[in-house]
Amino acid sequence: MEISEPKGLRIQADDLKVEQSTLVVAVAIPCRNEERFIGSVVLKAKRHVNHVIVIDDGSTDGSASIAEAAGAVVIQDHHAKGKGSAINLAFQEASRLGADVLILIDGDGQHDAGEIPKLLKPIFKGYADIVVGSRSLENGNRMPKYRIAGQRILTFATNLGSGIKLTDSQSGFRAFSGKAIRTLSFYEQGFALESEMQFLAKEEGLKVTEVPITTQYEGKAKRSPIAHGLAVLIRVLSLINQRQPLLCLSLPGAILLLIGISLGLIGLRNYSAIITLPSVQTFVSVLLCAIGFLALFTGVTLHWLRIFLKRGQGK
Repeated sequence: MEISEPKGLRIQADDLKVEQSTLVVAVAIPCRNEERFIGSVVLKAKRHVNHVIVIDDGSTDGSASIAEAAGAVVIQDHHAKGKGSAINLAFQEASRLGADVLILIDGDGQHDAGEIPKLLKPIFKGYADIVVGSRSLENGNRMPKYRIAGQRILTFATNLGSGIKLTDSQSGFRAFSGKAIRTLSFYEQGFALESEMQFLAKEEGLKVTEVPITTQYEGKAKRSPIAHGLAVLIRVLSLINQRQPLLCLSLPGAILLLIGISLGLIGLRNYSAIITLPSVQTFVSVLLCAIGFLALFTGVTLHWLRIFLKRGQGK
């Protein structure tokens, strides 16, 4: 896995006319109750791509009809299944259309669809299989401070677990090459999906880069920022645990085991002096050793099990 350079590419739509004439580019817009913005997002996106697909994830407003009137193909699911399900549908539809590039963009008007050419160029030039539109590379962004803090925490955790360093792991504005379209499918149903993409990119050997994007935020957030951030962080930690058992289980287990052994040795030294073992210290020592050994053993077992499963799948 490599992170391709250069970062921060800036291009104009006219630069891509030749390439776009020979490649099929699709944009997919997952949305739920975005009737205020979805029409303008579709209209702007149509200027740069061959197909606009809106995946309506259980909207109860007029999002689907507005998107269709604006010229999008609407895939409507009357039961809200989550962003992950919507993105899987988007990848399936892109494959059916034979798309060479798939763009994902949120339907809430946060992103500027006019910046789609920025994300296309690294793929057209062969720099990347996945291009992430980073909100952290553009000085003009007016992201609320609580979003900045949450984004940095989630990005740090995702970078640590995936082994890929990005500045904005949670951006919903992304581009995928044909190779990525054919390779990726997602388990996550919620908003940890972007983090899962980063883990999968590492596992599948896909090239990743970032470009700067601008964003705008209007009105209050739909969901509690704290609750939402914690929910995503828990899922990111779960992803790390699944993919890095040595880091999440064996390393802490080894530390606990060493602490337990150290306490035990201190207790034995005191025993030689006072001919009695401190009951509390002895209990804590045995407990830490037991927990540490169990975590260490479990992490190693899961690590090798994961290796054997990958070999069985030919990876």
